[in-house]
Parts: sequence; C-alpha cells; structure tokens
Amino acid sequence: MKGSEISLMKFMEGSSKRFVIPVYQRNYDWKITNCKQLFDDLEKVIKHQRKNHFFGSIVSVYNQDGKDEEHLVIDGQQRLTTISLLLLAMYNILKNNVLEANDKSIGDKILEDYLIDKWKTDETRIKLKPVKNDNQAYRNLYESEDDFIGSSDITINYRYFYEQIINRGLSIDDLFDAIYRLQIISITLNNDDNPQLIFESLNSTGVALSEGDKIRNFMLMDLPTELQNQYYEKYWNKVEVCTNYGVSAFVRDYLSVKQQSIPSQSKVYSCFKDFVEERALETEELLIELLAYAKRYQILLEGKTGDVALDACIYRLNRLETTVTRPFFLEVLHLYDNEVISLSEVGEILQIAENYLFRRMICELPTNALNKIFLMLHKDVVRLEGNEENYVSKLKYVLQIKKENARFPEDPEFLNGLVQKQIYKMNSKNKVYILERLENYGTKEVKNIYDHVDRGDYSIEHIMPQKLTPAWQADLGENYQAIHDEWLHRIGNLTFTAYNSKYSQKPFTEKRDMPNGFRESGLRMNTYISQQTKWTLEEIEERSALIKQRASKIWPYPLTGYAPTKEQMDSYTLEDENDYTGREVVRFSYKNYEQNVSSWAEMFETVVELLHNEDRSVLEKLANTCDDSVELSSWLCNREDAFHSARKIDERVFLNKGSSTWRKISFLKRLFKLYDVAENDLVFYLKSVSEH
Repeated sequence: MKGSEISLMKFMEGSSKRFVIPVYQRNYDWKITNCKQLFDDLEKVIKHQRKNHFFGSIVSVYNQDGKDEEHLVIDGQQRLTTISLLLLAMYNILKNNVLEANDKSIGDKILEDYLIDKWKTDETRIKLKPVKNDNQAYRNLYESEDDFIGSSDITINYRYFYEQIINRGLSIDDLFDAIYRLQIISITLNNDDNPQLIFESLNSTGVALSEGDKIRNFMLMDLPTELQNQYYEKYWNKVEVCTNYGVSAFVRDYLSVKQQSIPSQSKVYSCFKDFVEERALETEELLIELLAYAKRYQILLEGKTGDVALDACIYRLNRLETTVTRPFFLEVLHLYDNEVISLSEVGEILQIAENYLFRRMICELPTNALNKIFLMLHKDVVRLEGNEENYVSKLKYVLQIKKENARFPEDPEFLNGLVQKQIYKMNSKNKVYILERLENYGTKEVKNIYDHVDRGDYSIEHIMPQKLTPAWQADLGENYQAIHDEWLHRIGNLTFTAYNSKYSQKPFTEKRDMPNGFRESGLRMNTYISQQTKWTLEEIEERSALIKQRASKIWPYPLTGYAPTKEQMDSYTLEDENDYTGREVVRFSYKNYEQNVSSWAEMFETVVELLHNEDRSVLEKLANTCDDSVELSSWLCNREDAFHSARKIDERVFLNKGSSTWRKISFLKRLFKLYDVAENDLVFYLKSVSEH
C-alpha cells in the first residue's frame, strides 16, 4: 500500500489509465447540492487565488495485468465521477463554441488526457467506467443529446455543470486551473492488500470531527499563530464553556435565529461556512457575536439569572428536553440584553412557552410542528405592527390565533384531556414533571422532587393498585373491573410516595393509616387522599376535579386585551387539513423565503420551482417518466405539449397547471415527501374572497 498527496488531475492524467468502479460499490448518488458546493469551492479558489484545495482521498487497487493502467476505485468514486462530469461539460462547451478558452489546447487536453483514450475504439475508450446503470448514462453523454438518460443523476449533474459554466461568468482557463489545484490523498493498494479491511479501517477508526470542531478550525486555521491563540482564549474557549462544549447544537440554534431556517444536524458546519462567506463577515466581529449568543445560551442551559421563578422554569424545560424552543428564547434574551423587555417579562414569556408545550403534549398535538412554530414566533410577533413594543401581550395574541396543529389548546380541551389521559403510560420525564408541578406550584416550601426521583427516593404510586384484591373489588362495587380499566393510570389515581413497595396492594385504609402512610406523608398532593375514608370512583372523580381546578392555575391559557391595529390574515401550514373553499392565498413562506402572490396557482408554481432549485434530480426523473399511469409523474413531463396548460420549470421540466386548489395542495404534500421536506416548512397566509 502506498499513500501520497497529489493533484487530482495528476492522478487522473494519462490516456492509458482506466478507472473502474467495482460492481459491489453503490450507485453514483451526488446531488445538485453536492455539485454546487464543489463549484462554489472552485470559484473561491479562483477568487482568492488559493494555491490548493483539499478534495478528500481516493483509494484504489492498481491492477498491473494487461497494457492499460487500471485502477479499481474502492473509495472516492463520487468525487472522481463528478470531476469527470465537470470536465466533460467544459469540453463540450468548447466543442460547441458556446465559450472560448484563451489556451486553445485546453479542449484537447481535457478530452485526451482525462476523459478518453483516442487510440482505442472499443468500450475501453472512455477512461471512467461507473457501476451498473450509471455506466450507460455516462457513456451516453459522449453521444448525441437525444441519447441522454435524463432521469440519471449522472446526466442531471452534467447538465448542471454545463449551465453553471455558462452562467457564472468564469473563464474556462481559470476553471481548468482551479480544478488542477484540487489536492487528494491517493492510497494505492497492491494485490497483497485486502481492500475490504483497508476500506473498513479508513472509515471506522478514530473519532470523527464534530460540526463544532470543523467550525473552530474554519474560524481559526487560516489566522497567524499569534492571532489564533489570542482569539481562542478571548472568544472561542469561552464559547465552548458557555455552551458546555455543545458547540454544534449551539451554532445550529444560532444559525436558526440568523437565517430563519434550521440546518440539519449533519450540515451545521457547511451552513455556517456559507453564512459567513455570503456575508463576508470578519472573524473577530463574528466571534464577538457568537460569544454574546453563547452567554444567552448558557442561561438556557443553567439559569442562574437571579430570578427564582425564571431559573425554575428553565430547569423544568431542560428536564422536559425542550431544545426546540431555544432559537426563540435566544431572541427573547437578545431583547432583554437590549433593554426592550425586563427580566420578569423574560420569565413570563418562558412560562407561557412552558404552558403551551405542556397543553399541546396533553392534547397530543404533533411535535413535528414545534420547530417551525418556535423558529417563526419572534417574527410573528414583530410582524403584527413592525416593532417589538408590548412584546408579551403580542406574543399571547399570536399564540391565541394559531389554529389546527399549531393551536394553543383552550381550557375545556386541555383540562378534560389532563384528567382523562393515561398519565402513567407517558414518558417518565413527562409524568414526573406533572406531579412535580402539582406538588410545588404556588408555594415557597418547594420540595426537590426531581432529585428525590433521580435518587430513587420517590416513585409513582397507584392509589387503587394495579392488581385488585378481593377487598379492593368489594370497595369498588360490582363495576370494579370497568372502574379499574378506565381510571387506574389516570392522574386522579396517581401520587408520589417514598414507600411504594410497602403499600403494595394493601386496602386503602391500611395505606392511609400505616406508618409512613398517606396520613403521615409530607407531600401536599397526599393531603386530600389522607382525609378520605375510602377510595372509590367517587373519590377519584372528586380528586380529578380538584386537579382540574389546580391545573388551570398552574398552566393558564394566555389572556390579553391586545388587538392589532390592522386585520391579521389567517395562516396555515401544508400539514394542516383545511378546506380552502372561499379563501385566497396572498402570501406564503417557505423555510426562510417569503413572497406575496396573487393566486393559489402562482403560489403552487413558485413553490415547485423553489423545490426544483434545491434538487433538480427529483422533478427531472418524474418529467422523464411522463406517464399518466404514474400518479406524480402525471403532473410533470419533459414536453410542453403534454398538457393543455403547462408551466415551464426549466428546459426539460414542464408542470401541469390545470387542476383545482385541492389537487395542487395534494400534489405538494406528495412532492414534499419526495424531497424529504417537512410540510410545516410551507405556510400560507389567507383571506376570504369577500375581503377584496
């Protein structure tokens, strides 16, 4: 085995070289986003005159048999194939006289040194041999465009590069030079090496860099050593400490605030890099802001604000693992730092959010909507009147008017849900939270329930036991089984005790009067229980009614007299099931993009185009199917004349415009699944037709 750093072009150069992707490798699966990242990097190499750009490693087995220098590519086929597509696009642009190169020999160099062996006439003429169906798609790129396999990622990415080279305004000479600056680690195996063992070793040993590690390196690596040390001590190390070394999660929330879009956990670094480079941010300026946000983040992790109620709320939210709220809370703490709101208002806002989350949990509203709700919540408040004044009242109003899966459940739904829900079957953290709130709300004599539970001192007790003895059956009456089935796990029959194992299935009066029984309990929630002479349906129902009264105070519905000066539009997400009859869409937001529209048709076509710009392969594959028997592809075709009314999405994708609003919404739902995009990323703002 030999390993060395080498220019990728040097590795590929030579007409006698062949690069074969073994049949056991996966298909080529780079998407437009990957190709865009490569092209952007090459553009930066040109713009910043970088000497080189690291492009990963390529592991190959060198086959010495025969005349040709054949390399079986064990690792790195995606990069090697993509560069071949880029080079082929450059060659064809020159060949078709779309652009010219100053160096007139570049076209011949690309073709004869990197793409083909001009001395061959058989199938080995093309130097790269991808795997399976990719091979046919790649070979067809060397033929007439009529033979292109439009649904293949090979063809889609080739066409992407072809268009980008023309539209970006880069010279062929500069682009060729930038590709030449791509550096790889070439690891060449011989026949004595075991490719599988080496491949597994390369991909499994060591600890991978976290997204936060990559961000630190990106921020500091190119600085002079003295400045690296200075910035690390002054800023970065403090960011790490403030975030409890969870920098990746922190930066994800920071980007969510700044961009109004939540990066996937695996793409935090690449999104951060794009964010910095697009805005041309200075390193120290950015580090100063990151540290300011990290200090706010530390409050969300640890509390320590000096406000007892606020710190307790932060602690409870962390016990519930409600990290989804943090981008919004960072905005709230930013308002506090800027003296827009007071610390007591921060506490009120966090408690409103806590109540909102808990009511939704009890009413079993979907949690996948929460990311979008909290991401947009600050913006929703400011949008009311274009300012941050009267913030708490506006927040209450915004939450009150939310509908469907985003709603703030009102008292009847929530309180009935609380006493009817099978609380004991909930996640442990949630049922402990409920009982802790019932015990500690409204008193300064707070018991540290969480610590007692963590140590195993307290456990949840069924007052009416899980197994009914004859004595319990007699107490409950002839309907004992129905009562037991319905009420056993409900909140009216649950409490905390430190003596669960001693209570066992004992009769109620014995549980009440035994040493350390309910009458001797130091827990407030056991006071009512200790005063009862029996425990039957009547007592369980009465205790449930008392819990409802208490719950309405612990988790109140937000009331406000605020009313906006202008009428607000209703908003719904694609996820919501709603009848849009008699409603017109006037604006939509998709991720961090917003646009006013004049009709459902305009919204529909614009959203399809936005999806297509994210990944062209999806619609191109559907358009190339162009078969009415395939449900989704009946909306798309690569021919304009396939539909009575068509919208051109790009040169080879036409969208069927002729359909009802309901069908458009239905199609978008299915399309979002193909793109693996959350339906609540698309929000409609509506008005009634009569509002003209």
